[in-house]
Amino acid sequence: MAEETKDTAPQAEPQEREEAPAQEAEQTAPEKSEAELLKEQVDSLNDKLLRTMAEYDNFRKRSVREKEAIYPQATAAAVAQFLPVVDTIERALAAPCTDAEFKKGVEMILQNFKDVFAKLGVEEFGAAGDVFSPDFHNAVMHVEDEDAEAGVIVEVFQKGYKLGDRIIRHAMVKVAN
Repeated sequence: MAEETKDTAPQAEPQEREEAPAQEAEQTAPEKSEAELLKEQVDSLNDKLLRTMAEYDNFRKRSVREKEAIYPQATAAAVAQFLPVVDTIERALAAPCTDAEFKKGVEMILQNFKDVFAKLGVEEFGAAGDVFSPDFHNAVMHVEDEDAEAGVIVEVFQKGYKLGDRIIRHAMVKVAN
């Protein structure tokens, strides 16, 4: 029997320990009423709703910004593909031609391109006499010219084009030193 008491005594001790923290928890945290539980649930759902609304508003604003940024990029990419054609037409007009009607037709084609570019908001830049700016111009040659001031464009090999603040193509120029 001494063994039986030894076996039962250690078992009773952990049970008492388990009951003590449970009793303390009951005493420190009084049970919440049904109204308090419902209020907590409503507050939690309101918080989730506000967060969801804020996320949706951020998503909507981000989508609008991305959509507004895509149009100029797409326009600039499309215009860049047509620039070699415009350059070729300009070179054709610079060549001597005996047929006046043919030359007039080529001039009309070039004017149509310029009208379309104007409707899209594309501007050309880089004329002789302008001040050189590395943001807009690509200097491929430097020349010593007494008639021109230093840093002034003397000759334009290829016009530059921009759409708003976006440079589509830098102007290729010769600059005086």
